[in-house]
Amino acid sequence: MDQLISVRFAPSPTGPLHIGGVRTALYNYLLARKHRGRFVLRIEDTDQKRFVSGAEQYILDTLQWLGIEADEGPCQGGLYGPYRQSARKKFYQNYAEYLVEAGKAYYAFDTPQELDAMRQRLQAAKVASPQYNALSREWMKNSLTLPQEDVKDRLCAGVSFVIRIKVPYQEVIRFYDQVRGWIKVHTATLDDKILIKSDGTPTYHLANVVDDYLMKITHVIRGEEWLPSTPIHVLLYQYLGIEAVMPQFAHLPLLLKPEGPGKLSKRDADQYGFPIFPIAWKDPHTGEYIPGFREKGYLPEALMNFLVLLGWSPADGRQELFSQQELIQAFSLERINKSGVKFDIQKAAWFNKQYLHAKPPTERLEYLTAALDEHQIAYTLEQARQVCWLIQDRAVFPQDFWEQGKYFFKIPEHYDASIIQRKWDKSVRKVLKEWVVLLKSLESFEASEIKITLTKIIQAKKINSNQVMPIVRVALTGISAGPNLMKTMEVLGKEEVIKRLLLGLERFSMLSMPCSHSIRDFDAG
Repeated sequence: MDQLISVRFAPSPTGPLHIGGVRTALYNYLLARKHRGRFVLRIEDTDQKRFVSGAEQYILDTLQWLGIEADEGPCQGGLYGPYRQSARKKFYQNYAEYLVEAGKAYYAFDTPQELDAMRQRLQAAKVASPQYNALSREWMKNSLTLPQEDVKDRLCAGVSFVIRIKVPYQEVIRFYDQVRGWIKVHTATLDDKILIKSDGTPTYHLANVVDDYLMKITHVIRGEEWLPSTPIHVLLYQYLGIEAVMPQFAHLPLLLKPEGPGKLSKRDADQYGFPIFPIAWKDPHTGEYIPGFREKGYLPEALMNFLVLLGWSPADGRQELFSQQELIQAFSLERINKSGVKFDIQKAAWFNKQYLHAKPPTERLEYLTAALDEHQIAYTLEQARQVCWLIQDRAVFPQDFWEQGKYFFKIPEHYDASIIQRKWDKSVRKVLKEWVVLLKSLESFEASEIKITLTKIIQAKKINSNQVMPIVRVALTGISAGPNLMKTMEVLGKEEVIKRLLLGLERFSMLSMPCSHSIRDFDAG
């Protein structure tokens, strides 16, 4: 690639930025950085009916959080601005009028009722895809069929119209896609797309071609859903006489649902909680607050690493963990896959765990101490360090240091009743009572010494450790799983362990056995 690479990410502020859009932005960014080119952010805000207040700022905040920095855009400015399409309407109108004068586009005055009648007529004729095309336009009301005087009168009178591209009849449009190779499309399958709507705003087809040309974009990297529209865009480059500077296209593979067949739709993304929200986003349609990846505890570098591998693979095929600089060096369009890829949220969590564990111990400690300060819980730094050390192998998200470690700092408010109902009986009660006595006599409250005392009693009573250990853990922590139990006791300390075991003896005995009704949690209070 000898030319200066210029790419763009052009989201619409019509709602939250979904995961597929973020991947598109990332691929564009990586290609630009690898070749020391331009990464342009362009806001396509001409669809005012779907415009959502605050959406543009959300897009900017999302990219900033992920570290995807634009070289040109609404905030940075640049040589080819403005970078909001709503401020570029004069450009689109001029190019649309040029196409009409050149006989490559035309005015269409058809009413909604006439368009419906056209579609019904074609359906009655057993046409598979009723559309406004090279055949049906011949009997519609447009500047190709009406007398020129009639057309002028309608325009002067302010009769509503749209401008449509004039797709040639029975020709083949060929273009090369960097991911899929050569693609051929017969014009008989295309309709005369609207370029300028009746309210004077451009459609995506005209606006993106004009903007890409004026902004000197060399590569268009976008989702596979835009592949069917590309022949129209190629035709526009030809009609405008700018085919020589037409950008190279690369259409990214679909993101698929985690389970079952089908594309990961925007609705699916909301349902699974996949959209990225640097702040909690209130869905304007449902009024519900949707948490984002950041709120769920995902680290931006982990999310970026996860996303880049959804459709791209490194040359060695084995490396999974990349720094941003390593991604920039390794990325290439040639390594993008054609087939769709499943959005595996479990893999995203795996990436997050790797990056969380790679952080310095002091930074992991801050996650816990910040939560302790927020909950106004007293602690010592040494105690917090020990808890972090115990939790670190189990933590996937920063908040896990608090969620999985809070019982070190306060007595559990609830106990896992399912464990108590299955494991608690008189024999376990006797073991715990005798064990408390032995624990009181220990001079060194270390994990190894604690284990010796428990093992001695279990063997003497001839009881299975699987019957006792879960009860001990629930008595100390309230939950059924956690880090090494003996190490947990060592960190809790002798006095706290004895106090909690005695409380457990008292409270667990209050549960009648067997329980005649379902209990989720036994309230410690």
